[in-house]
Amino acid sequence: MMGFFGRRRVDKRVARGVAIEVWECRGIRTLHLGSQAVQSAMRVARPDSLELAYTRAMMAWPLFCPQAREVLMIGLGGGSLVKYLLARDTGLRVTAVEIEPVVVELARRHFALPEESARFRLRIADGADYVPAHPAHADVILLDGYDAGDQVEGLATLSFYQACRRALRPGGVLVVNLWGGSPDFDHYFSRLSEAFGGHLAWLPVEGKSNVVVFAGGAEVRCPGREDARALGRRWGLDLPGYARALCWAEEHGAGTTAPGKKAGKTTS
Repeated sequence: MMGFFGRRRVDKRVARGVAIEVWECRGIRTLHLGSQAVQSAMRVARPDSLELAYTRAMMAWPLFCPQAREVLMIGLGGGSLVKYLLARDTGLRVTAVEIEPVVVELARRHFALPEESARFRLRIADGADYVPAHPAHADVILLDGYDAGDQVEGLATLSFYQACRRALRPGGVLVVNLWGGSPDFDHYFSRLSEAFGGHLAWLPVEGKSNVVVFAGGAEVRCPGREDARALGRRWGLDLPGYARALCWAEEHGAGTTAPGKKAGKTTS
């Protein structure tokens, strides 16, 4: 099916009553779950790069946890973060948890998702069940769980965020992609604040409605300027720029002001 300006549909499946589609336009392949919202994007000529700004913002986690060795991803999408992590760091081990087998199939078929290996494990499971069952499991948790409408509620409850904290090793960090336009955004942010005792930082993604939140213990802090530069060279990202753009919550537990009200978040 050909759309406007050469946009064509590459694949379409229906799972649990939701249309899951892959489109391509001008060398960019995108994944959609029941709506026009882009769940994942890949430049066909550079499948290991991070095409979407919010995925690059999520990759600011090395500022907080530079020695991480175990990364847990909740929500696979097209596997952009998996590919980037495996291509950039030969020591990291990545586990991706995805509830929908059709998404996994499309990621393999159209988004160059790598096969499982000693460094990459894929689990077909509900993240809301997997995380509580794996305490002290990961140094970094990347949470990007969306369905056709909004954040998956089971991945945004207070009890789930508390389970994420228990699933982190000492010094670990939870990274959450939130949609600032959600009517429940303030609730999600407040739950994160309560679960992590107010130890939050966030990045409003420029020109988008995404807000990427970093949550950890009191010991989680950004490195100095020189260390941020070194990390940026290692990961091929403007980590010093992200360090300057970070907004920090006041460390007074639950009730921290949501960034949509405090950080000047923009919308697309």
